[in-house]
Amino acid sequence: IAFGNLEGPISARGTKVGSIYSFRSDPRAIEGLLYAGFDALSIANNHIWDYGADAVQDTISLLEKADIGVVGGGASYVEAHRPFMREIEDTKIAFLGYTNLISFSLGSRTAKPAIAYLDIDQAIADIKEARKKADLVVVSLHWGNEYETIQNPNQEKIAKTLIDAGAHIIIGHHPHVIQPVVEYGGGYIAYSLGNF
Repeated sequence: IAFGNLEGPISARGTKVGSIYSFRSDPRAIEGLLYAGFDALSIANNHIWDYGADAVQDTISLLEKADIGVVGGGASYVEAHRPFMREIEDTKIAFLGYTNLISFSLGSRTAKPAIAYLDIDQAIADIKEARKKADLVVVSLHWGNEYETIQNPNQEKIAKTLIDAGAHIIIGHHPHVIQPVVEYGGGYIAYSLGNF
């Protein structure tokens, strides 16, 4: 399975609402993602909303039409928290994605579209629900401090809490540099895999 973090929307629509570092890819970028073989992408990150709701909706639609799983976002709160499921040789794998680097309102129960905000209690509930359907639960987290090569105490606390709740693998991103990969409680935590 090829899984990654899609750091920004794919759309020709929207108005720039982000910082000077605002990202938006041409819809033809979907061809590159398909050619690269991506099966699923998390959109739970601080740049997905750089061009507003229309661009987020376009991103979700383009990924779904291309049969690339969308993780950490959806047309509604429920969809944003629904795991992407894939079965490989009788192993059912669930992917969930979250970020704490967006406004809480973008992840609220009334947000449309919605991005999965990292609320620990909700993430634990999502993991427990995913465990009912999956043999392996992978949680993608857009978090941490940019350019820091060591995770911060908050990342460590969250990661261990999610492994204790039943996640098997934590995949972190946002710092743009590699942070430690550790084994904990029968699972693995990659605090940051850097940039692809």
